[in-house]
Amino acid sequence: MTKRVDILIRFGKRVRKLRKEQGYSQENFAYACELDRTYVGGIERGERNLSLRNIERIADTLEISLADLMEGV
Repeated sequence: MTKRVDILIRFGKRVRKLRKEQGYSQENFAYACELDRTYVGGIERGERNLSLRNIERIADTLEISLADLMEGV
């Protein structure tokens, strides 16, 4: 596994963990982020290489800083 793919998987796991901790379903979270549910699913599986804008949308929806979102990634 390459480092690029590895970081996508770690980021996806982090997003899933934080989403679930806040009680969001994947569908409701995607709606709140203004992203498609299938796109969020791809993020959580480590299949999507996100833009900074979408990373910021996720952090804003979770009401955390970008640094907190990236913690442990």
